[in-house]
Amino acid sequence: MALARARRNETGFNYWPGFVDALSTLVLSIVFLLSVFLVVQFFLSQEVTGKDKALEELNAKIAQLNDLLSVEKLGKLNLDDQVSQLRAGLASAVAERDRVKGLYEGLAGAGNDAAGRANELNRALDSEKQVSSRALAQIEVLNQQISALRRQLAALEEVLEASEKRDKESQGRIADLGQRLNVALAQRVQELSRYRSEFFGRLRAILGNRPDIRIVGDRFVFQSEVFFDTGQALLLPEGRAELDQLATALIDLDKQIPPEIAWVLRVDGHTDVRPINSPLFKSNWELSSARAISVVQYLISLGVPAQRLVAAGFAEFQPLDTAATEDAYKRNRRIELKLTER
Repeated sequence: MALARARRNETGFNYWPGFVDALSTLVLSIVFLLSVFLVVQFFLSQEVTGKDKALEELNAKIAQLNDLLSVEKLGKLNLDDQVSQLRAGLASAVAERDRVKGLYEGLAGAGNDAAGRANELNRALDSEKQVSSRALAQIEVLNQQISALRRQLAALEEVLEASEKRDKESQGRIADLGQRLNVALAQRVQELSRYRSEFFGRLRAILGNRPDIRIVGDRFVFQSEVFFDTGQALLLPEGRAELDQLATALIDLDKQIPPEIAWVLRVDGHTDVRPINSPLFKSNWELSSARAISVVQYLISLGVPAQRLVAAGFAEFQPLDTAATEDAYKRNRRIELKLTER
């Protein structure tokens, strides 16, 4: 009867629910964008960390090769100096040989002493030639080693280029994944917002324009006196009647919302700031939690899926009115219902 009289007394058009829906959609969108940003940042950090590690290893190898190349170059310079000295010695030996050869030819008949000296000079010349040959062989080996180092550096450059290419491809895939995730989550948010609007509309139609039931943001707010006596957590018959209608709406909603949307109805218990210390409840925490649990348990007994319900107690720490008056205390003693994501 009270509901019927409230509906007849309802006049005008209520713009507030539409504003609430728009505001809740905006909040959820912001939360979603932040979540996507964190996910993308996580994957990007993982990818960049792996690439940085690979680049550090390649840079270390290049540094080692550069050190080795510097050592080899220094050795080559020393060998070049030795070869220059050997060539100078060789030229001197050749000149000496020519000079000796002239003397030898001029003194061919001078006797065995002159022939022995010529042989000695020829042996010295042959020894100088052998030294020059060994130096040239060492230079050739060094040139081969330098060529091998150049080939290794070229291979490392190819590896670096391939790694940079893979990094660019990975960043492109991450960006594409983020865009697709944004689209999918935005669709889920829109779907849940639509069902939330339908659910709130049904609740407004069921509960009517009652002074002890208000809409605050995206929540339905019931005064605790609708459900419980002072300091108690046992549901009153009047409160059970209200929850019977709410349970019917929730069961219908569960059939309509796709199973992949993880929605829940959160039941929040609140008390006023005055402390309680009774045999049943030692603090406002226990009282607010017990009241929320009583509502949830009764909804479950009516067939509402348990996985779609959450009970939370906030004690006196989320007041709607901070004044120290009886009206403020009454406003703060409440049960709130909020349809949200898990």
